[in-house]
Amino acid sequence: MSTHIDDPQALRPHTVVERLRQVVAGEVHAPGTGGYDIASATFNVATEHRPAAVVVAADAADVAATVRVAAASGLTVAVQATGHGAIAAKSDAILINTSRLSKLSIDVAARTATVGAGVRWQKVLDATSPFGLGGLCGSAPDAGVVGYTLGGGMGPIARTYGFAADHVVELEVVSADGSISRVDESTDPDLFWAIRGGGAAFGIVTEMTFRLFPLTTLHAGGLFFDIVDAPRVLRGWREWVHMIPESVSTSVAVLNLPPLPDLPEVLRGRTVLHVRYATADRRDEYTSIIGAIRALATPLLDTVSDIHYADLGAIHADPTDPMPVSERGMLLAELPVEAIDTFFATVGPDAELPIIMAEIRAMGGALARDAETPNAVAGRTAAFAIFTLGMNVPPIADAVVGALDSILSAMAPWGTGGALMNFAGAVTGEPVHRVHSAWGVEKYTRLREIRERVDPKGVFAAAARW
Repeated sequence: MSTHIDDPQALRPHTVVERLRQVVAGEVHAPGTGGYDIASATFNVATEHRPAAVVVAADAADVAATVRVAAASGLTVAVQATGHGAIAAKSDAILINTSRLSKLSIDVAARTATVGAGVRWQKVLDATSPFGLGGLCGSAPDAGVVGYTLGGGMGPIARTYGFAADHVVELEVVSADGSISRVDESTDPDLFWAIRGGGAAFGIVTEMTFRLFPLTTLHAGGLFFDIVDAPRVLRGWREWVHMIPESVSTSVAVLNLPPLPDLPEVLRGRTVLHVRYATADRRDEYTSIIGAIRALATPLLDTVSDIHYADLGAIHADPTDPMPVSERGMLLAELPVEAIDTFFATVGPDAELPIIMAEIRAMGGALARDAETPNAVAGRTAAFAIFTLGMNVPPIADAVVGALDSILSAMAPWGTGGALMNFAGAVTGEPVHRVHSAWGVEKYTRLREIRERVDPKGVFAAAARW
């Protein structure tokens, strides 16, 4: 087995791949070799990776050694764990796959979990459930914990508990010089602030400790309505959102569903409106709260019930198989009647857009409050977030991107001009400008100053977002 070597430049191998194999204990794959495509595969298969090499890191020392090799070779470093939200690694980059960083430990007394960068949310949910605890998972438990959290992390119960990034306690970070350090609010307050919400441009997080909450059961699920009832339900949902307590989280989406046999028969091949709902509060009044939505029209399917917290993925029922998609997102300052009507006119069946989903998530509640330990999460003052999704496949790829952009343009009169990092979509052009805008001038300026300090040579590929 290879061993870690502190000075990769002293080895002077003929190629970057050879150099990596001398200093890395994990796998190293070159283009054209058997493991290369597997190790670089992403959840969004439209992401086109062609890195100079792929390193499947065995531990943080492998990550650090890879960063040092990249810096010495004039290359950048891109990172992915599960491939959700991956940034394309080009030929001038080394891709670090962190899927083998699988540490998971639970401190029941402290109500914290510590995970490696390759751990997925479902593993955390299953491990913490026996103790009556849970972390702030997103709508897709198949996604990685670390990447989701560093981008902010807004899940199905976010109005009650806030962003996942608000509850990070400590990080293990590999810096642009290849050093490894423990980072918290006392050891490096600037980096700790920036990386929680600023993402991978500030360092490679190999391990993260975060708070758990007493979460065992949710009253949650979805109401699927025929699209002919959508105008009435959307207007009713809009009014309802302004009356519900912050212990209730909700979103609504227009879905164009395929005729797949694994879908409930009543939904196959249909365009439907999906109202998502969740609360961890067990008071009886919540049955009547969701009853207000049920009263708007007769659902095609009603999945709202008491569910185990570990099963929260069923609320949104996001796809679990990799697929090629394009995404776009934006934040809204308000949602008047005119806005909700414009939304449906733009994404409903009469518009005939080639999209899979157009969603509005209600924000507010705990999302609007600063974290106990302040961080760089953007968009706290927004009232709603829009997220749109379409299949990125020839020959409709360009039409899909145009359709997604047209939705955002139609909703722009009520927008903040910003977008959440995890929901922005592309990492260049207008989508990334929306992320910058969401931070505001003061916060974005501070982020840039910190990034230039921690990565002055632009070693991290995520710097492309800046």
